[in-house]
Amino acid sequence: MKDLFSLLRDFQKVKAKVNDMKEELRDKVVEGISGGGMVKVRVNGAQEVLSLEIEDEVLEMGKDVLEDLVVAAVNDGLRKSKEMAEEELKKLIQSMGVPVPPDLL
Repeated sequence: MKDLFSLLRDFQKVKAKVNDMKEELRDKVVEGISGGGMVKVRVNGAQEVLSLEIEDEVLEMGKDVLEDLVVAAVNDGLRKSKEMAEEELKKLIQSMGVPVPPDLL
């Protein structure tokens, strides 16, 4: 029975650390870009789009180009945000002395 209580206590500690990590990720920001920097999007570690910046010259290129560049910048930002979150999770797992399986994420 002692092992069960110990396991539950450890689980609560891990859960608290993961929740802390999630909150910290909300404050970390990456930038996705497209069109050589003509479209920029800021995304936090919780995969939330925070801002979108479009150079004036893109507006003159037409709706289709604008849409493509926005989608590309958002996808770039989300990819970078996900990579950042995965790295933070790996660090957390390693800090607990647990090896990170290569196919974890």
